[in-house]
Amino acid sequence: MLFVLRNSNPAREYRKKIWGGRKKSSTIRLFNPGESWSSSGFDDGVPLSHSPGYSLRTYPYPPIYSKGNLVNNDFAHSATSLTRWLKIRATPPSLQDNTADLDRLRRAVVEVVGNRPLLIPFNRTAKVALRFRRAGFTGFAVINDLGTTFELVDFVGGNAPVRVGVALDLGTTHLEATLIDLGDGRQLAHANRENGQIPFGADVLSRVHRADEPGGAAVLHQEVILSINGLIATLAKDGGISAGEIRALSVSGNPVMTHFLLALETAQLIREPYIPSANLIDPCHGADLGLVIHPSAPVWIMPGVGSYFGGDLISGIIASGLHQEEQVCMLIDVGTNAEVVVGCRDWLIACAGAAGPALEGGVARMGMRAGAGAIEHVEIEPGSGEISYTTIHSEKPRGICGSGIIDLVAALYLARIIDIRGKFRPACGHPRLLSTGEDLAFMVATPEEAADGRPVLFGQIDLDAVMRSKAAMYSILTTLVNQVGVAFGDLHKIYVAGAFGRHISPRQAIVLGMLPDLPLTTFVPVGNSSLAGAERALLDRGARDACRSIIRQITYLELNVNQEFMIRFSGSRFIPHTDHTLFPSVPFYNQD
Repeated sequence: MLFVLRNSNPAREYRKKIWGGRKKSSTIRLFNPGESWSSSGFDDGVPLSHSPGYSLRTYPYPPIYSKGNLVNNDFAHSATSLTRWLKIRATPPSLQDNTADLDRLRRAVVEVVGNRPLLIPFNRTAKVALRFRRAGFTGFAVINDLGTTFELVDFVGGNAPVRVGVALDLGTTHLEATLIDLGDGRQLAHANRENGQIPFGADVLSRVHRADEPGGAAVLHQEVILSINGLIATLAKDGGISAGEIRALSVSGNPVMTHFLLALETAQLIREPYIPSANLIDPCHGADLGLVIHPSAPVWIMPGVGSYFGGDLISGIIASGLHQEEQVCMLIDVGTNAEVVVGCRDWLIACAGAAGPALEGGVARMGMRAGAGAIEHVEIEPGSGEISYTTIHSEKPRGICGSGIIDLVAALYLARIIDIRGKFRPACGHPRLLSTGEDLAFMVATPEEAADGRPVLFGQIDLDAVMRSKAAMYSILTTLVNQVGVAFGDLHKIYVAGAFGRHISPRQAIVLGMLPDLPLTTFVPVGNSSLAGAERALLDRGARDACRSIIRQITYLELNVNQEFMIRFSGSRFIPHTDHTLFPSVPFYNQD
């Protein structure tokens, strides 16, 4: 909501509440993007202290636009973005009013932002004072909202300036970001790229070990910065601005990635007792990290809870609205790790563990990330054994991604090409089941069908990796619900986030024994909730406050030392499970 003071009939209670009953010599308001003084409806040049009275009116901003990334659009932008622009028209100094320039500006800004402390960083003091005077004491004060304090970092004269920020999903394999108008929440550009750390390890564990080597941590930190700067440069180009005009950055990522970004020690994240260097980081500035955005732009890092539970999952909670649900729901986010939250507005409990690489297509020999030519959907006719598949962008197959792997393994089971242990059955006699010399493999695409003339094969080693990942996934879910005494059937909704939720078929995941056997309407895909949560935090102080509240409210269950998880893991390494009564809708074939 945009708060505006307008002339009206006397209403002194508002004056006392907003201004404390004091007379002021400046007209200050929050300025709607694109609105001029002449169109604002204000009496130009009339100080507030001369007005007969005040009333408080509110105007809703348009909803946040994010091309389907957001689950709920009820976080309408309310002039509480991470960086704000306040329209200031101050009375110039005179012999009768010899207030210093910076004090004059500070007083004018405090009239709007209220009682929270207003800081002016020393390295911005001279520039702000000089620009305020050169602008004729009229223009826009640039304010960073740091939570408990405000920070005055710039003054811009002339017409309404560029008001943009960036929301970033700092993923282990991919970075995805949006350039957003901080005035109305519109998405101006969208881009993604691979994480430059990949050559140092496909997963976070490998990278943490690399960081332990001499000079390794510095290299990994620099690769993150280079990746982010490259992505920002792309966004700026697509948005028709310079990178230095970006005034705010909101970052969501897992604990390891945010530790690398901030150059924090990572070794203890993977060793008992698995403690992060920090969960809640105060906002820093773009210049502190060597980013190409405006030097004084605030960088908000979504807070985390534990060694595996980072800001990406807090973002998922914010984006899905799980923390506001009246009924018990679940959030699942599968990337490099599997992260799960169960709860409602009254309580939240979460855990995380390694279950994702095989499901991302990163373990299979012919596995690949979702991209052009990746096999994303597979069907096998149980009677005839005929196979059909689709690829991303309908290109010739180059490999198989996570959703295709889940489809394939479920289809292999239903066609009885593999048994309940996830082992190939040579006796099935399927013409595409062949020996590679190392192990048995199923030929998903023939050399004639494939893009490079090589068959797309899925072997026993690949199957074993999927069986471990699916067992870990289901064990995480069952351990968590058992911890709070909730049955799967008690869950109102299961929000499924990330590429996992966007692309997989819940039915095939149920056949595999990865997701609980529930009505398909229970599962709600929410897309990239990590990015969506970062967008919310960029635009809405209420979302940022909710982040701080959630990390105090949530209980984190550490699976690395949980014996119940290990027991459940052993029982989950069958299709769909050793206890097939847990999956009544899935055909059960005795081992043969």
